[in-house]
Amino acid sequence: MGDTAVKTWAPASAGATTGKLNERQREAAHAGPAPLLIIAGAGTGKTNTLAHRVAHLLLQGIDAERILLLTFTRRAAQEMTRRAQRIAGQEGAAKAAGLSSVRLPWSGTFHSVANRLIRKNCHRVGLEERFSVLDRGDAADLLDVARHELGYSKIDSMGDGVGAKRFPRKDTCLAIYSHRVNTQGTLEATLRDAFPWCAEWEDELKKLFGAYVEKKLNNQALDYDDLLLYWHAMMADEALAREVGEAWDHVLVDEYQDTNVLQAEILQRLRPSGAGLTVVGDDAQSIYSFRAASIENILNFENSFEKTTVVVLEENYRSTQQVLDAANALMKEASQNHQKNLRSRKKEGNRPRYVTVADDAAQAQYVVTRVLEAREQGVDLRRQAVLFRSSHHSDVLELELVRRNIPYVKYGGLKFLEAAHVKDALALLRWADNPRNRVAAWRALQLLPGVGPIGAEKAFAFFYQNAFQWQELKTSSKDFNALMQFLGDPNTPWPGQMQRVREWYAPHLERLYEAPEVRMGDLQQLENLSSGFESREKFVTELALDPAAASGDRAGTPLLDEDYLILSTVHSAKGQEWEAVYLLNVSDGNFPNEFAAGKPEQIEEERRLLYVAMTRAKATLDLISPLKYYVTQQSRMGDRHVYGAKSRFLTRQVLACFEQISWSDEQEKNSSGTKTNPVDVAGKLRGMWA
Repeated sequence: MGDTAVKTWAPASAGATTGKLNERQREAAHAGPAPLLIIAGAGTGKTNTLAHRVAHLLLQGIDAERILLLTFTRRAAQEMTRRAQRIAGQEGAAKAAGLSSVRLPWSGTFHSVANRLIRKNCHRVGLEERFSVLDRGDAADLLDVARHELGYSKIDSMGDGVGAKRFPRKDTCLAIYSHRVNTQGTLEATLRDAFPWCAEWEDELKKLFGAYVEKKLNNQALDYDDLLLYWHAMMADEALAREVGEAWDHVLVDEYQDTNVLQAEILQRLRPSGAGLTVVGDDAQSIYSFRAASIENILNFENSFEKTTVVVLEENYRSTQQVLDAANALMKEASQNHQKNLRSRKKEGNRPRYVTVADDAAQAQYVVTRVLEAREQGVDLRRQAVLFRSSHHSDVLELELVRRNIPYVKYGGLKFLEAAHVKDALALLRWADNPRNRVAAWRALQLLPGVGPIGAEKAFAFFYQNAFQWQELKTSSKDFNALMQFLGDPNTPWPGQMQRVREWYAPHLERLYEAPEVRMGDLQQLENLSSGFESREKFVTELALDPAAASGDRAGTPLLDEDYLILSTVHSAKGQEWEAVYLLNVSDGNFPNEFAAGKPEQIEEERRLLYVAMTRAKATLDLISPLKYYVTQQSRMGDRHVYGAKSRFLTRQVLACFEQISWSDEQEKNSSGTKTNPVDVAGKLRGMWA
């Protein structure tokens, strides 16, 4: 299995795509076709560099159809394409080459590209053309059906007594399945390393996952992880792998540190010699092992491909040097990484602060005080962010923000496609797109008054017996039958289908849910989104692969204000930046997390998580450490307070980069500074008896 011959590489013409690039970025953008590894430190212009490389390829005469650009979000792919087009269009040769309106037809996420390849080769992998892609919620529901049929759901009802056994719930089962698939390890290893509390159920889980696979096959449905599995299986066939690989001269991969074993093996089979392969990433920002991401992919890239060119980007365009000094000191003590020393042109700034406070309440007061001070100095709330390791860490702060009437928005809440009413509307489209999709059918049928799981099963069974003919769909609602016949007719044009769904669903929305006006706004937004897709299949599939991020359920009153503070988990904050960053609960048990104790590789990931948090700050960085904080226990012990120990990551060398202060001392100093003349209480006491 060999690579396609890559087009002859011509030297860059003078000035071609060189504007606004530093020396290292230019070297990366213009490197030859040999395997290229770009180590891009935080804030070093990774996106700009990769976009310049794409533009350079286009100006070298590489056909846009022959470039595969793989990202982790659709938005990233669109942004990369937009930048590459703009950069190429600025060159004098661009007009002659017809690049003023260039498109990258093979630009997208791993999963969206996998979906296109599978649909193109569906008959060669045993699928029908109209297979469905299940989103996470539908996949969990289908797995739960198998769980119930095997009798495992009954184990949940054995009570809370000592020794009571509980079979994992559907979401946990799906997470186990996903981890095992994406690591390509054994179920035993997945349970041992990631889900030790479920290890006793290994045999039952094997049976469950086998039944789940059969249900997906019967429904002609693939879940999110199956897309990579099918692509990986296609690449294991030498002839098919060669055919797929020959479609592109160059393969570029963004955020390579976030790839899993499956993705790395797909790339190796696409470009066995590495010719034409470019990957960019930062091992110091590898923080998604819980999603099966493997840092070894980027650390071992040079060993996987001979004659790899490595370019390290170290010039940071985001943060002051004082912030970077602290981040550099932190990662200098990492056990294994690509060495880099971030440097900034922003030499002036204050040292970051390491702040000790008494407890959660004092931490909240400190943050609010600093946030308001920064706002008075011209830093809008939206340019400030409070970050935390776990979502519940912000609970006390949120109460203080509400009490002080400070608007905020918190990232990590309900996503758009997780809202029940949005899932209802999409179920109608998904069932019409694949009549075998039992999960979508059940949800759609139960929107009708008086129809529950048993009624939905009977209606679907009759539909199944009549060979999935929409004319044979029998329910008590003529309007519903007419809607599904309209949607199921292959001659029905796609434009207008979502509008028809919304109009049919409106009276049911009022019956099923509170706040129907807000929810109807979400459906209108869904309709607006649908207009940007050329077909129903692309619409429902892309939403399953790369869902939108906000809904009326989540967007409460804070968003009605023109300015609001950002609250976010560190994982959700990756890729973002703010003028001021406040990091909560920086102590052992949080950084690193208590569940990482005793596992060196997880301790190192916790170090990288702290690094990601610190490098979000442009000018102001506060690490806050309560001496005592409140934790919620998922056990019989109930909630409790724990005493925080200094984070093991904050060594003497790292703390030397911080200004160390105690909030209680500062409060006392400030309050003493506001006093005027002392009150002569003793004189008054004496005067009473004079």
